[in-house]
Amino acid sequence: MDKNATSEVHLDNLSFWFDKQEKVIVALSGGVDSCLVAFLARKFLGKEKAIAVISHSASLKLRDLHDARRFCAHYDIQLEVVDAREIEDENYASNPINRCYFCKSALYSELIGLMQNQFKGYKILNGNNYSDFGDYRPGIQAANENDVLSPLADCKLTKEDIRELAKHFNLFVWDKPASPCLSSRFPYGESITIQKLRMVENAEELLYEKGFTDARVRYNQGTARLEVPSNRIKELKSLYTVIDEKLKSFGFTNTEIDEEGFVSGKLNRVLVNGK
Repeated sequence: MDKNATSEVHLDNLSFWFDKQEKVIVALSGGVDSCLVAFLARKFLGKEKAIAVISHSASLKLRDLHDARRFCAHYDIQLEVVDAREIEDENYASNPINRCYFCKSALYSELIGLMQNQFKGYKILNGNNYSDFGDYRPGIQAANENDVLSPLADCKLTKEDIRELAKHFNLFVWDKPASPCLSSRFPYGESITIQKLRMVENAEELLYEKGFTDARVRYNQGTARLEVPSNRIKELKSLYTVIDEKLKSFGFTNTEIDEEGFVSGKLNRVLVNGK
């Protein structure tokens, strides 16, 4: 089956899924997964019955907030901005291995408050997909505890399927690189503060400005460890002196280049092999 036919099958399944819903709030992050859910909710249910909500918290990149605002404005989706304030919870800030559970719990609690005050009778949706079940995702527990629905996962869309369907609708985020929250840049046990989050965000924004649009800056006790695609490491090394000087002005003490290159979720390896 070709990609267009596959997208049509997924779209039929999603249409049937949304037919069973009345009014929904979509937990938006600015990434392609949740943007697609927000777009489909608006398409199938209409503007008044499909609200997108994003948390402008300390761990969200400003670039992702701007992308979410632009996306909702472009596709006529009602957007609400809240602050789940997860950084104020020591269970989150201490950065345990289930940090994402506390993050999502704070977010869903905020959305439930919105439902009780402004959007009675709505259900909460997220952008979880079928591929997520093959990774370590403690946030899924928080979703289950708060009766959050996952249309993409229910309809068995993988990450690749989601990009194809977003491309099918010509959504401008269809090829946006994955952009998990800034707290994912810290090894478990390294405390998270607003200052550290801003350092990482500024560092990644610097790399973006240098043309590295898909990169990570991992924080470890003051050291910035840079990850870019392996075929661009040589290019990054040529800019090392300039970047190192700038990162030190942000507050980092050292700069290292990861010779392996960019690998999504690299810090989760410790959960598997203890290294």
